[in-house]
Amino acid sequence: MQDNRTAGARQARDLIRVAFGPALVALVIIAAVVLVQLVIANSDMTGAFGAIASMWLGVHQVPIFIGGRELGVMPLLPVLLMVWGTARTTAQATSDRASWFVIRWVVASAVGGPLLIAALSLAVVHDAASVLTQLQTPSAGHAFLSVLTVHAIGALIGVGSKAGRRALAALRLPGWLAGSVRGAAAGVLALFGLSAAVTAASLVVHWGTMHDLFGITESPFGQLSLAALSVLYAPNVIVGASAMAVGSSAHIGFATFSSFTVFGGDIPAVPILAAAPTPPLGPVWVALLIIGAASGVAVGQQCARNPLPLLPAVARLLAASVLAAAVMALLGYAGGGQLGNFGSVGVDQATFAPAVFLWFFLVGGVTVVMSGGVVRRPKPVKVLVAAPLAQPSDEALAEAETAPLILPEPESLTEPEADSLTEPDLEPGLATDPAPAPIYEPPPPIDHEALADLPDAEDLLEADNDRAVEDPKSNPAD
Repeated sequence: MQDNRTAGARQARDLIRVAFGPALVALVIIAAVVLVQLVIANSDMTGAFGAIASMWLGVHQVPIFIGGRELGVMPLLPVLLMVWGTARTTAQATSDRASWFVIRWVVASAVGGPLLIAALSLAVVHDAASVLTQLQTPSAGHAFLSVLTVHAIGALIGVGSKAGRRALAALRLPGWLAGSVRGAAAGVLALFGLSAAVTAASLVVHWGTMHDLFGITESPFGQLSLAALSVLYAPNVIVGASAMAVGSSAHIGFATFSSFTVFGGDIPAVPILAAAPTPPLGPVWVALLIIGAASGVAVGQQCARNPLPLLPAVARLLAASVLAAAVMALLGYAGGGQLGNFGSVGVDQATFAPAVFLWFFLVGGVTVVMSGGVVRRPKPVKVLVAAPLAQPSDEALAEAETAPLILPEPESLTEPEADSLTEPDLEPGLATDPAPAPIYEPPPPIDHEALADLPDAEDLLEADNDRAVEDPKSNPAD
C-alpha cells in the first residue's frame, strides 16, 4: 500500500511539473526582463502586468497590438526553447513501459496547464488595456490555438521519443516510418545548421553595416538590448537563408532576397539583418544552393541506414521529404507576419515547402540508391502442398447406402479355361521348356581296407621332423 501511495504521489508531481514547469519558467524570465526595463527607463510600474502577459503570449507567437499597429513577427528562439522545454519535461515524465492511460494524462497536462495560463494572461491584458489605451487585447481564439499548437508539438516530441515505436506497432503502421522521422530530422537540422553558418559568414562580410546599426544608440544598455534582440531574431533570419538555399525567397516589406536576385527596400534597424545580401547580387550567392543539395544527401543517408525493397524505400523517402517540408513550412509561417509600417515579413510559402520537398526527395533518392539503401525483394519460395483427396458427394454416399449388395455366383468361381492361358511371348532362341529337376544319387560305400593302408598321423609327424633336422632352412609348415 505504501509503494502505491509513493508511486501515485510521484506521478502527481510529474504531471504538475509537466503542466506548469516550462510555462512558469518563461513567465518568470519575462517578468524579470520587463521589470529591469522599467527600472532602467525610470518608469512607474503602471501596465507592468499587462506587458508581462502580452510578452508571454508573444512567446507563443500571438501577435501584439500597440497603438493600432500589429507586431506579428515574433522571435523564433523563445518558442523553440518552449517546445524544447515541453518535450523534455514530458519525456522525463513518460517511462518506456508507461501505459497508454498514463501517456494520455501526460499529454493532457502538457497542454492543459499552458491553456490555463493563457486564459489568465488574456484576462490581465484585457484589464490592462482599460488603463493603457495603446495596448489592445489579442484575439482569444488565435491565442488559445497558438498556445495549444506550441505545447502539443512539444508533448508529441517528448512522448514520441519514449513510446514512438510502440505507437506505430499499436496503430499497425509500417516500421520504416521511424526511419522517415529520423531522415526528416536530419534534413531539417542540416538545412538549418548550414544556413546558420552562411548567416554567420555573411555577418562577418557585412561587419561594417552591422557596426553602423549598433551605432544608432550610444547607450550601453541600448546596444545590449539590440544584441539581445538580434539573438532572439537569429532563427528568423536563418529560416530566410534556408529559403534562399533551396531556391525560394524571403522578403521584408518590398525588399526581396533570393539566390538569383535582390530587390532593395527599407528594412528595420536590427543588427542581425546586416546579413541580408545587398544589390547588386554577386554570383557567389548562387553557391548557396549547395546547402539544399547537402541537406538532401543527409536525408538520403539516414533513409539508407536500413536497406529495403524498392517500393518501401521510396515510401520511406517520400514520407521523410513531406515531413521535412512541413516542418520548414511551419517554421517559415511562425517566423513571419506583419511588422508595423514595414509590411509583411517572411518567406514565400508558395515555393518554400515545394522546393524543400524536391531537394530532399530527388537528391535523397540518388543518395539512397548510391548508398545501397535499395535491395531486391527475395523471391517467394514455392511450397508444394498435396491436393486433398476428393470427397464423395452426399448423393453418391446416399446411393451407396441404399444399393443392394451383389455377391458373385458360385459357378463363376471355376478354374480358368485352358484357352485363356497363353504362353508369353519370348525372344527367338530361348527355350520354352522348363529345366529338368536334378536326380539324387547316393554316395559310394566306404572302403575300410583302403583306409587301413593309409599311414598314421604320428608316422607322418616323425618323418617331417627328420626332414627338418637334415635341412634346417626348410619350413615344417611347408
